[in-house]
Order: sequence, then C-alpha cells, then structure tokens
Amino acid sequence: MKNIRNFCIIAHIDHGKSTLADRLLQTTGTISDREMQAQALDDMDLERERGITIKSHAIQMDYKHEGQLYKLNLIDTPGHVDFSYEVSRSIAACEGALLIVDASQGIEAQTISNLYLAIEHDLEIIPILNKMDLPGAMPEEVSDQIIELLGCKMEDIIQASGKTGLGVDLILDAVINRIPAPQGDESAPLQAMIFDSVFNPFRGIIAYYRVRNGILRKGDKVKFFNTGKTYNADEIGILKINPSLFPQDAVKAGDVGYIISGIKQANEVKVGDTITLFDNPCLESIKGFEDVKPMVFAGIYPVDTEDYEELRYSMEKLQLNDSSLVFEPESSAALGFGFRCGFLGMLHMEIIQERLEREFNMTVITTVPNVSYYAYMRKNPEVKIVVNNPSELPDPSGMAYIEEPYIKAQVITKSEYVGQIMTLCIEKRGELRNQVYLTQDRVELTFEMPLAEIVFDFYDRLKSVSRGYASFDYHPVGYKESDLIKMDLLLNAEQIDALSALVHRSNAYSLGKKLCLKLKELIPRQQFEIPIQAAIGAKIIARETIKALRKDVTAKCYGGDISRKRKLLEKQKEGKKRMRQVGRVEIPQDAFMAILKLND
Repeated sequence: MKNIRNFCIIAHIDHGKSTLADRLLQTTGTISDREMQAQALDDMDLERERGITIKSHAIQMDYKHEGQLYKLNLIDTPGHVDFSYEVSRSIAACEGALLIVDASQGIEAQTISNLYLAIEHDLEIIPILNKMDLPGAMPEEVSDQIIELLGCKMEDIIQASGKTGLGVDLILDAVINRIPAPQGDESAPLQAMIFDSVFNPFRGIIAYYRVRNGILRKGDKVKFFNTGKTYNADEIGILKINPSLFPQDAVKAGDVGYIISGIKQANEVKVGDTITLFDNPCLESIKGFEDVKPMVFAGIYPVDTEDYEELRYSMEKLQLNDSSLVFEPESSAALGFGFRCGFLGMLHMEIIQERLEREFNMTVITTVPNVSYYAYMRKNPEVKIVVNNPSELPDPSGMAYIEEPYIKAQVITKSEYVGQIMTLCIEKRGELRNQVYLTQDRVELTFEMPLAEIVFDFYDRLKSVSRGYASFDYHPVGYKESDLIKMDLLLNAEQIDALSALVHRSNAYSLGKKLCLKLKELIPRQQFEIPIQAAIGAKIIARETIKALRKDVTAKCYGGDISRKRKLLEKQKEGKKRMRQVGRVEIPQDAFMAILKLND
C-alpha cells in the first residue's frame, strides 16, 4: 500500500487541468504517442466540442521513481461552478490534490471554492503554476497570490506547462514525495465507497469505488450498505486508458477500482454508498458526501406525450452518469406529463438537455427555469408550503408571506470593472456585503442576492460587462421574506402554464412588457388577431397584439356603392371573430426559452 498515491486535479474552468492530465499520461507511458489526443480522458463529444470537462475521470498510472514502481490513481475534475458536485465526490476518494492556477489569469473564484473543499477533507495540496509558456504569464504576481492563499513557501510552487510538458517530472516527484500513502487495513472487513457509476447497455451498471479497508476478490458476494441489496462480483479490476477497464483477481485497500455485477436497475446504485462483503460485513458505512442541493428547477416534457415512459428511462440512465440530476414526475395543463428536474445551474441544465437529445434521441420542451419558494398561510403560519412551480402557489388572499432562497455571491474581477458589476448586481436586487482588494488590480466583491435573479442571464451578462475577466461563485445562505407575485401569460385569453413566473413586485411591469414584446416576435401570425397579455391575478399589466393576416375581400369590387364593400368587410369580420373563438395558437419551442434571452 505504501506505493499507492491517490490524487485529483482541481482548478477554475479553463486553467488547463485536462491538458496537464494528458501530459501526465504521456510521461508515465499510460497512453502511447500514437493513441494520444487532446483531452484524452474526456470521452463525451460534448466535452470536446465545448472544451470543458463535465464528468470527473479516474485512471491508474504506473511510474518508476528511484527504482521503485508506484501506482498513481489520478482523477481529473471539472472546473465550472455547476459541476462542483463532481469535484466534491472526487476529493472524497483522494489523499492529495494538485491545485492548478493559470499563470496569466491568477486565482479565480472556483480555485478558492475547490481549494476549501480539499482543505475540509485534509488533503495535501500541491500548488502548480500552469501555462508558463504563454507570453502573458505573470509568475511573480500569481505566485504571491498563491502564497497568500495557501501560506506555503515559494519553493513549494511548481512551474509547469501542460502544452509543452515543462515541469511534469517535478509534479510526479512531488506527488510521490508529498502526498501520503493511503491508510487502510487489508485484514479488516471490506469497506469501499462508490464515487461514480456508468451504464453500459451490454454489461449493466459499472460502479467505481475506492477501497478503504479489506480486500475485494472476484466472485465474492457483496452487499451495498445503504440499499441492502446483495450481488456477485462477476468482474472487478482497475481503471486504465485503453481498454478503460482492466480486470484483476483482487482489489486491495487503498486502491481505486470498478465492479460489474449485472445490475440493470438504475436506482439500485447510489453514489456515496458503501460496498461490503455479505458474509463478513463492516459495522458502519463510510461517511461519503452530502446530498446534492439543486439550485435551478425546470420542467422537462416530451414533445410527444407518448414518449413519456421513454423519457423516464432516459433520465434514469442519465442520472447514473450524473448523480446531481434530481427529477420527479409532474403534469401540466398545457404540456401533459413530464418531469420536474433540479439542476445545479444553467449550464448543467443546458448540458442535460443536449445529452438527452444526443445520447437518447429525445426531443424535449424545457419550461422557464425557477427556484423553490416557501409560502406561509395566515391560518396556520408555522406550516410552510414548498412551491416548486408557480402553478402550485396557494391563493394569495389567504397567504401571509412568501420566502425565497438567497445566496452569497463572490465575484473576483479587475478593478476597472467594479462599477459595471455593482450596477448589474444592484439591478438584480443584490446587496453589497464586502469589497476586498486581493492585489492592486484584483477585487473580490461579496453580494447577498436572491437565487431567482441569477438563474436566467446573470452569468452571461457578468461575463459581458467584465469582458470575460470576472469569475463567479456562490453558495446558499437560507430563505428571506420577499414581496413576490405570480405573473401569468395569456395568449388569446388562454393562460399558458409553462410561461407563468413568480417575480418581485418591482420587476413585474418591466418583465411583463419585455416578455410580451419577445413573444410577439416569436409567435407566427395567424388568420386572426392574437392578443398577448401579462397579468397579475385579474389585472392586465402589459399587452401586445399580433395583427391578423388579412385577405383583401374588396379587391373584386370596382367602383359602385360603398355598402357592397362594407357588407363584404362585415362578413369577413364575423368570420374572424368566430375563428378567434375556436382558433388555437401553437407556441414554438423558441418561445418557451424566450424569457432566458430577454436582454439580447
């Protein structure tokens, strides 16, 4: 066990984690130069297209150091705030972490957030200054930031470049010399923690785990601690690159491996569960990681109602691969049966929608994203009603007040953009709590603001006003009372469920007006006039009208009496009126997402 090292790579998005992981794989000979490709560990097309890591990836490398052979278990993690749950799971399976900081950009919000996660788990941190080959690199300034953040010495920081391979040998030596070997007892009962799982259509569910104590042998009868189910370990092994699964007869304490036991039901494997032996079980499960807290809620509905069961099946498969996705069935008057899904953020929601389309050929309608509110009634004020959807809001006349979730948002930016960022946050009902100058031109701003305000377009607008230099991180701080009202959207006097929203009273008029204008652009014209109205209760607060496509019925009248023309126009008017009563307006998919792009 003393020759095993388990470590992960953590950093802010786009600081070069995957590129550095590629160089580590090449240097240790885990992957040959012929098989090498950029982002070697990222196996989704989506990850390569966007140049981001969505899933954390585990792999074992063999490395010879001073005549001894070492087993290095590496986990490459995502950097975007929406995938921080993947990072927390990876950290729980490691003893050390490589903290990568871009030498041209310095420390950003997610760097700090991931670092705190690692420190909570008592991980050994190795700071690395990446992208040293760039002409814009500022090694002295960024090194000072790292020393201030970590309290380490200048010589502890390794200067490297994932692109050219500079400093990779030093990193491998540091991993062996600085990161402690895993602690564990091979003679104790088996205790292994599941940190990830994937679905294989031919072999069932493959669970990835880290063995804390004991030995898992091929053919053992194993029990999953929290679900209480028992299975046979048909195949066990370690994770390599090509082929990715490398069968073994036994996986011992301190190692990271996989297990295939023919499980077909998605809900039987829980990430964070403990695997133990059926004959000689351990006494308690490993304390894994906390349950995920979704931040953004949206309805996902199949375009065709008949595809409901297929959508459920696809979502279950996807949940195996991404355990931060939470969903439950719901129905809507306009859209039929579907699911209410919880996501960690807007990017997460976009990725899930894209994966459903690509991996399962499911075309879906996504409703307006929102968050959970608490409503309190006048009759019994101690009972709180959870409102996930505007249509679930109780009758306002009997309601005492509504509470909405608040977050603490940290924005790190260059000092020249402070004014624009403050304006944006105050517009989003944020309150400035703190302002700290990290260096002469880097400022950390701390705001308290409602989560609902950052759900839509906050991140995109933040990037725009700061020219991409602001980094953003947030965590929930609880619920506060707010003056919220339900705004409905009426199309041809029919209420559209999917476009209702809970909004703050001060924003209702401007939001209603913007939404009506946007829908007027997106909904195609019909043979009859269509009114679009935004309403609060029975009061209409904004209205736009889509004019009718009109046929010129008087074209055949040459001269003659005006009454002939009038008669034809009256007849047409009657027809239009009847058409409007029975006519239904089809809403295009773009209209459902219109509210997200109101400021475009």
